[in-house]
Amino acid sequence: MTTPPNKGEGEEREGPVIRDKRRIDPETGAVREPAEAPAAPAPPPGPGQGGAPAGATAPEAGPEAAALQAQLDERTLDLQRLKAEYDNYRRRVERDRVAVREQALANVLNELLPILDDIGRARDHEELVGGFKSVAEALEAVTGKLGLERYGEKGEPFDPTVHEALMHAFSPDVTETSVSDVLQPGYRIGERVLRPARVAVAEPEAGGGEAPADES
Repeated sequence: MTTPPNKGEGEEREGPVIRDKRRIDPETGAVREPAEAPAAPAPPPGPGQGGAPAGATAPEAGPEAAALQAQLDERTLDLQRLKAEYDNYRRRVERDRVAVREQALANVLNELLPILDDIGRARDHEELVGGFKSVAEALEAVTGKLGLERYGEKGEPFDPTVHEALMHAFSPDVTETSVSDVLQPGYRIGERVLRPARVAVAEPEAGGGEAPADES
């Protein structure tokens, strides 16, 4: 009588497979080591490692890329021209704004010059007293804050750009053409003359600096 072969020999065992995943061994009470993590996938091959050969360059740009670059350059030039035109326009507007302000201010101050002349004459004749004096000084202070400057003094060199000569004479007391008298003061705002100073002019006498000849 022969013994039948053991069940499962030479054959795969069938049935469920039970894996014990408990961290603590129930028999010994020891902590089990965790199972090894699966290996991470290998990184893609780099240059010279089975991928693209090292030193390889991108394919050259075609005609479509060249056309796009040309359009970009053209638009850039358009933007630069537009910016330059805007900057010039802004400077022009600012310059015109300042010129309009100065012209409006000059027009207003020109209307006040006769009043300032009356105040000056009253001061010369010692008639600037009382309330009239307070008003006159306030008006002069306001016009001064607006930049109005009175000029023209006796004895200063004659300058035809800011002086208007109404009288002319020769004098041995001057060595250059000078203002001998101020008939009406001038007024200006900065470098802009609103009214030239009307003056009398004295010139050196001809030959006044020469020594007389000795008589033998």
